[in-house]
Amino acid sequence: MASQEKLTADLFEVDKRLSLKPVADFNAYLRAAFGDGACTCVRCQQSGGLDAGYTHRHTFEFDGAQGHRRFANTSASDVLLALKKAWLSYTKADLPLSGNLDLDTLRGFVEPALHNRLLPLLSASGLARAVEGGWVLVVPDEA
Repeated sequence: MASQEKLTADLFEVDKRLSLKPVADFNAYLRAAFGDGACTCVRCQQSGGLDAGYTHRHTFEFDGAQGHRRFANTSASDVLLALKKAWLSYTKADLPLSGNLDLDTLRGFVEPALHNRLLPLLSASGLARAVEGGWVLVVPDEA
C-alpha cells in the first residue's frame, strides 16, 4: 500500500477502545450527569438560582442552554467508580489517584461533544480541583 493510501485509511479508522463497554458507559454517564434547565433544589429556589456561595456549583451552561447537576448519581465516589473503569479499559492501566490528572488521556475516551461537561462534573462532584494550572483528583475516603 502506498504512503498516500495509508494516510487516507488512517483517517477513517476508529480507535476500537472507544467502543469498549466501560468507555461507552462513561460517556453515557457523563451525558446523563446533568439535567436540562437550572437547578431546582431547595437551596437554589430560596436563593433565586444563585449558587455562587455554594462549595460546588449546581447550574451550568452547555452550548447556550442551562443544565443542572443530578446530585443523586454524581457524588465523587460515583464519578470516580465510572472514571476508574473507563480509564482502565481505555489505557489498560489503573487511574493514577495522585498527581495531576491527565486530561489529554481523559478527553481521548470522551466523545468530543461531551468535553465541555468533563471539568464541570469533576469539579461539581468534588472529585477534582484546579491546582496551579492543572487538575488534581481529590479521592474520596471510601475509594
